[in-house]
Amino acid sequence: MTGRTLTGEKLQKERERLEAMREYERRFAAEPFLCGIDEAGRGPLAGPVVAAAVILPKDCEILYLNDSKKLSAARREALYGEITEKAVCYGIGMASPERIDEINILQATYEAMRQAVNALSVKPDRFLNDAVVIPGIDPARQEAIIKGDAKSVSIAAASILAKVTRDRIMVEYDRIYPQYGFAAHKGYGTKAHMEALLQYGPCPIHRRTFLRKMNGERA
Repeated sequence: MTGRTLTGEKLQKERERLEAMREYERRFAAEPFLCGIDEAGRGPLAGPVVAAAVILPKDCEILYLNDSKKLSAARREALYGEITEKAVCYGIGMASPERIDEINILQATYEAMRQAVNALSVKPDRFLNDAVVIPGIDPARQEAIIKGDAKSVSIAAASILAKVTRDRIMVEYDRIYPQYGFAAHKGYGTKAHMEALLQYGPCPIHRRTFLRKMNGERA
């Protein structure tokens, strides 16, 4: 368990922080199955965009649960195991770099989110989304929450599942294309990544539309 070392005052503060993140879960407490949805990988130059949908049990306590960007890689990995163990159900969806180039990153993100929802074994009563309304899902059942991964435990859980899944994929790609350093930067446009692109050119998992935009439509 990720929180066994917490005792006394620190444990109380962590529980208070988590309770503050349950605002939307409390608001819709009468609905049995609340589904948090989030994505990882909209911004990188390479790799897929990954979405996760997760339904947590009512009053589920997962210490340290937070926006995935605020957590270390080790903490995210530990939380991934606890979330998948405790969740009522969860689903993962993704769109490939080719699909992103074909329909654009926003539509590809929506597609990955719908895949994640379709992978759930339980039908959600309401969707708590990080900032978006997903086409193809009843809008009356969706709540688009700005910075939702910091305001909802359900969305935070989804953000961690999406981030860890995508990071693992990029580590696997690093073994196939080691010259780009994907294990370190996960496809984002770091200095090392840009230098590798200049030296080697793009590989099959680079998003061509992103590279064209970066290069003023010349790539």
